[in-house]
Amino acid sequence: MESLPVWLAPGLWGTVAGGALVLGAALGYALPLSRRAVAGVMAFGAGVLVAALGFELMEEPSGGGDVLAAVGGFAGGALAYTLASRALEARNAARRRAGARASERRAPAAAGGVALAVGAVIDGIPEPAAIGITCLEGAGVSLAMVAAIFVSNVPEGLSSAAEMRRAGRSLRAVLALWLAVALASGAAAVAGYALARGLDPAARVAMSSFAAGGILAMLADTMIPEAYEDLHAESGLLVSAGFLAAYLLSAAT
Repeated sequence: MESLPVWLAPGLWGTVAGGALVLGAALGYALPLSRRAVAGVMAFGAGVLVAALGFELMEEPSGGGDVLAAVGGFAGGALAYTLASRALEARNAARRRAGARASERRAPAAAGGVALAVGAVIDGIPEPAAIGITCLEGAGVSLAMVAAIFVSNVPEGLSSAAEMRRAGRSLRAVLALWLAVALASGAAAVAGYALARGLDPAARVAMSSFAAGGILAMLADTMIPEAYEDLHAESGLLVSAGFLAAYLLSAAT
């Protein structure tokens, strides 16, 4: 029997990690979860991702060229995420100003939920690509990276689905939206694998670091501040717990 295509593994694992958005959306639509509960999951997921990008993406450099590639890639990833996030933020602000009248309150609410989904796509571009990168070198996928992205995706789906439910969107529409995002995550993982496969070692280090920079900028911009807003000092403990959980998983695999 012929073996499966090598690109199938990153595609499947990327879709699994993105599937957490669908799971989170279903929970957010069906369950009256408190803001503190969502913030707790968000803080834990942030800690898991910090550990994963440190242990899995920022590899120990083997020479000066790799150091420069890592620094350049990391800075580029952080800058790219920040510019994309600010552009989306400015567009959403303009929409909110346009729909500020009381008679139009429901429309901005619906748009807000979709904006969160679009934001999740921007946030998620580096994450599934990172899964594809970890599939190189014949070592198989990094379970720590998949677990980190899965855990961090759940609260994003929760938050968006809760807003779209209040705006009157149906469960079918919400799940269809997030299913499309999950499938896009699988495609991004395949793209990350395909792009990194043909690169020389220094360029591969730069690409891996680019993903790490984008993920860390996302954490500092969204997940950690949002968790702190509802949990305050307890958010630090949960971030630390997530980091420790990812460390133990990485050590075990």
